Parts: sequence; structure tokens; C-alpha cells
Amino acid sequence: MQKDCPVCGDKIIGRADKKFCSDYCRNAYNNQLNKDSKNLIRNINNLLRKNYRILEELNPNDKTKITKSKLITKGFDFQYFTSIYTTKTGNIYYFVYDQGYLPLENEFYALVKRNS
Repeated sequence: MQKDCPVCGDKIIGRADKKFCSDYCRNAYNNQLNKDSKNLIRNINNLLRKNYRILEELNPNDKTKITKSKLITKGFDFQYFTSIYTTKTGNIYYFVYDQGYLPLENEFYALVKRNS
């Protein structure tokens, strides 16, 4: 039984369970399948990446204190984070992957890095 490549339409030669005629067609198919089909996902991932870079840059020693205005000046968006951690004392840390921040008094933030 002859099968055709779903990407280019060429005949597939080789194993019976082979799906594509070449690595190029296999990669092209998977890239199309896995690309961010919606701009929303791509934009949110870009914002998370930007937030992460800002926290990483401003927190070189894994623990520091900074003003809210400094974060905002760098372009930090407080709306986007990946997780929340609440301590036993009720403090709420917001994390962008392993970089986190804790709102303090007087528009200050404690920046921390979570050890895995």
C-alpha cells in the first residue's frame, strides 16, 4: 500500500509505519502543529519572559529589596506571574518561574529566588 506524505504529497518509501517522506516534512508538520496558533499565548509568554528577565537582572544575589517604581521603569507587568506561594504567616509571594517578589510596605518589594 502506497502512502503519500501529508506535507508535500510525495510517495513515502520505507517502513510501513513511516508518516513523512523526509525529516524536513516531519519538522515542517510538527512546527505548524505546535506553533502558537493564537497571538494571546505568544504575547503572554513574551510578557512572562520579560518579567523573568527583569527580576533576574534586579536580583543578582537571590535576595534583595527594591522599589515598585524601579520595577515599573524596567517594564515589569505585575499582572503576569506563574505561581503564588503563601507562607504559614500569611505572606503572599508571586513567582515568575523561580524568581519571586513579595509586596512590602511603602511601595517596596522583596525579590527572592526559589531554590529547587
